[in-house]
Amino acid sequence: MVVAGRSHPLSHARAERAARLVLEREHRTADLSITFVGRDRMRALNAEWKGADRPTDVLAFRLTGPDRRLTGDIYVCPGVAARGAKAHGASVREELIRLVVHGTLHVLGYDHADGERRTLGPMWLRQERYVACLG
Repeated sequence: MVVAGRSHPLSHARAERAARLVLEREHRTADLSITFVGRDRMRALNAEWKGADRPTDVLAFRLTGPDRRLTGDIYVCPGVAARGAKAHGASVREELIRLVVHGTLHVLGYDHADGERRTLGPMWLRQERYVACLG
């Protein structure tokens, strides 16, 4: 697992721990790259890959390596996460953990509805159980 990128209130070790917990509890293996990026980089990634010309909090890409091993790239934007933390009444650190967990679940194939309904779905409930374990 590789964790890289900008400084933020979540250490690289804690980000790795969050992703590893999800993999272990889901009984899965994957080669993950977690990168913390600024708003401009996240906006560019979101525009290129999702067609939305705005920064977002997390993007996750599920890939299959040449050996057919599951591989994933997760990009997290601490600046957008700070805004989300305020909206959720959480610390920035907790929100960053939530986003690492969220991205890891996407890499594993989980998905959710868009908008307000996403917090009612099974992926969100699973995510929040993991976040609670990591708090």
